[in-house]
Amino acid sequence: MLSLPAAARDAFKEPMGPVFTAADALLAAVGRAHERHGDTAGTPFLIAVGDVVTYHLLEAGRVPDVALVDGRTKREAVDEAIRDRVLDQGTDADVRTVSNPPGELSRELLAALADAVDADGPVSLHVDGEEDLAVVPALLVAPAGGSVVYGQPDEGMVHVPVSPQTRVEARTLLSRFDGDVDAALSVLGVDVGDLG
Repeated sequence: MLSLPAAARDAFKEPMGPVFTAADALLAAVGRAHERHGDTAGTPFLIAVGDVVTYHLLEAGRVPDVALVDGRTKREAVDEAIRDRVLDQGTDADVRTVSNPPGELSRELLAALADAVDADGPVSLHVDGEEDLAVVPALLVAPAGGSVVYGQPDEGMVHVPVSPQTRVEARTLLSRFDGDVDAALSVLGVDVGDLG
C-alpha cells in the first residue's frame, strides 16, 4: 500500500523519543506519559515494535497490548531464547500472522494493527517480512496517553508517547511514503481532521 523511497530513509534513523536501556525505567516513563496525555484510569496502552523490545518488556512483567515481531533484529534472526519468549508470551495473547514486505506498509499490516488496537486483550502480530516501519501507523492508531516503544539498534529502546504532537509528527512521516496515504489512513480508521 505504501513504500518508503530511498531518499526518505534518513528521516527514520533518528530516535523519535528518549532511548532507554532498562525496561523498568522505560515502563516508568510509559506511566508518566499516560498521566500527562491520557486518561489516568487503567493501565497505559502499550505497543511494542520489535522482537528484542517485546522480549525486554515481557521479562519486566509487562505484556504489550500490541506486539509486532518478525523474528529478526538488525536483519539477522533473533537469538533462540528471545524468539521462544516472544512466541510464547505466557498469556492469552491473540497471535495473528500478517505479511509486510521490507520497506513497506501493507494494507494487511495496517488493517491488522487497527484491529489489534481495538481488541479486548493483548494481540501479537507476527509479521512475515519486516515490522520496522509500523511505528508510524502505531502512533496514529494508539489511544491518547498510550505509548509506542521500538528498538534503536545498538542503543536501546525508544519511547514515544502518543500525544497530539507525536501524532502530527507521525502523519508528516507517513506523507514521505510513496502510495495513497489517504487510503492508508482510511484503513487505519484515522480521521485526518483529528491530527491537527
